[in-house]
Amino acid sequence: MELKQRIAAFSRLGYVIREKIETFDPEGVSNNDISLLIRKAHQKNAWFTPFNIKQSFLAIASWLQTDELEKWVAAYTDEKNNRAEVGVIMAGNIPLVGFHDFLCVLMSGHSIAIKSSSEDEILLPAVVEWLIEIEPLMKDRIRFVSRIEKPGAVIATGSNNSARYFEYYFGKYPHIIRRNRNSVAVLTGQESKEELVSLGADIFSYFGLGCRNVSKLYIPKGYVLDPFFQSIEQYAPAMMDHNKYMNNYDYHNAIFLLNSASFLTNNFLIVREHEALATPVSVLHYEFYKDDEDLKQKLKAQEENIQCIVGKKFIAFGKSQQPGLSDYADGVDLMKFLEGI
Repeated sequence: MELKQRIAAFSRLGYVIREKIETFDPEGVSNNDISLLIRKAHQKNAWFTPFNIKQSFLAIASWLQTDELEKWVAAYTDEKNNRAEVGVIMAGNIPLVGFHDFLCVLMSGHSIAIKSSSEDEILLPAVVEWLIEIEPLMKDRIRFVSRIEKPGAVIATGSNNSARYFEYYFGKYPHIIRRNRNSVAVLTGQESKEELVSLGADIFSYFGLGCRNVSKLYIPKGYVLDPFFQSIEQYAPAMMDHNKYMNNYDYHNAIFLLNSASFLTNNFLIVREHEALATPVSVLHYEFYKDDEDLKQKLKAQEENIQCIVGKKFIAFGKSQQPGLSDYADGVDLMKFLEGI
């Protein structure tokens, strides 16, 4: 398959996804294929709500347009085919989180062996079926496997603990191994209400389970959080209606109370001052900074643990979960890596 064939296939896939999503029935009455698929994925994993699955599909479809794909691959010149089978160990924290790796491997001309997460093993196989219907030549390039063995290269995403396992088993192959990362927001006190409302999307989309979700705020000395709490009230229904999210909230609320920990809450989000970036579901950390230089040093000290930064001088509020094709995880150019195999 030539590059132009791969672009055409994925562009058509984007059209198919958009077309199917238009027929999705959130009320659960229709039994068309996309409605059944989304309901099945939700039954398998309660974090994958129909709304969140739909958002993931639409985000993917926004990439899969001919002009976007052509502009993206224009930066890479190697168009060889059938060079290696790349093993990809996918995460399962949000719906179809491994699709970008899947796209990169196939667009670079390699074939792929996919080790799906048990948390997300329904959606991608369906997408693969759609892709093969569009372009049958893709069939011999895609395998789902229970174990990655003798790969040409490995892309693995997991926790810090699993990363050590991946390093041990796959260190001898060309590899990209991703560890825990979190995203942060920088506030100055000059944000509009609309910007703070949008920040809520960075925090609450996918229930905060993505590495691009904001888990910590950096705020200037003297900053009052009242406007922030007022602005995120519109997210209360979606959070409070989700049992697993509120079970997390109730648990951590009880733990902090028992430990006499200091925190603020609006009955669906716990906000506390803490240096750590990583937070459990339903908890948001914040840390004060004295001035721009102090902020710069704090961000520099955590740069290996930060996926992205939201703020007036960074990614726009509300856009953390809308990466472009070239917004590679951990800032590592995956297409460049694949070119070198």
